[in-house]
Amino acid sequence: ERIACSTDSFVVSPLFFPGGDIGHLAVCGTVNDVATSGAVPAYLTCGFILEEGLPMEDLRRICSSMAKAAKEAGVRIVTGDTKVVNRGHGDGVFINTSGIGFIPEGVDLSGANIRPGDAILVSGTLGDHGITIMSCREGLGFSADIESDAAPLNSMIAAVLAAAPEVRCFRDPTRGGLASTLNELADQSGVEILIEEAAVPVKSAVAGACEMLGYDVLQVANEGKMVCAVPQDQAEAALAAMHASPYGKDARVIGSAQAVQPSGRPRVLLRTAFGGTRILDMLVGEQLPRIC
Repeated sequence: ERIACSTDSFVVSPLFFPGGDIGHLAVCGTVNDVATSGAVPAYLTCGFILEEGLPMEDLRRICSSMAKAAKEAGVRIVTGDTKVVNRGHGDGVFINTSGIGFIPEGVDLSGANIRPGDAILVSGTLGDHGITIMSCREGLGFSADIESDAAPLNSMIAAVLAAAPEVRCFRDPTRGGLASTLNELADQSGVEILIEEAAVPVKSAVAGACEMLGYDVLQVANEGKMVCAVPQDQAEAALAAMHASPYGKDARVIGSAQAVQPSGRPRVLLRTAFGGTRILDMLVGEQLPRIC
């Protein structure tokens, strides 16, 4: 076995939002970062930076969320640290979590492994987390409920690996959303990725919010979704494994990888619902700062 290690810091504002809070997000985000390498997450560390005056009840609520998320993910929070900064210098709570897991022998996942013909899957609806955070922070009210999708996905990833042992890679489409993630994968593997817009799952409330606010839902952050590349002949098995998870019931095959044209370069293309094709670019700048 090999050891996988990841660290991340969480500065989301607001601290509490529909579907979760900064504590839940910190555990899920780091568990997922470790799991995308094919590792089995085992241990987490936790560092708190607290602003003077933070209500103790808020801290207890955050710690309780972390405990519940860690229990669900099957990981242990084994060590931590707490620091307090002066009022006005910490914005409530900042959290750093590091995760350690173990990669089983024979597992070798990388974006560079994608080959022409491979299927591209996504484990569920896109844009939920980013739109939730933005609507809370800006005080926007939507008639339909929109919640963060933050969730620990290590069990679902393990199930997909068992069902489709030749999985090329997993990637969580956080900052920059699906568009940025697919562009990174195309660059790493030297392929062209074609996505079918009609196949991409998006909740109608999220689509409506993005249309109203001028956001491209494919560039909005997610915290409980996974992009997966698998050989075409294992795509149905991988999809069935996702559907068996409570966090993968809306999973879809959304496209495929193909060879780059002789005079071309790696890129991501989107076939629109009207039959045309456009280039799907990475997010430029920070549309939604502090979403995690």
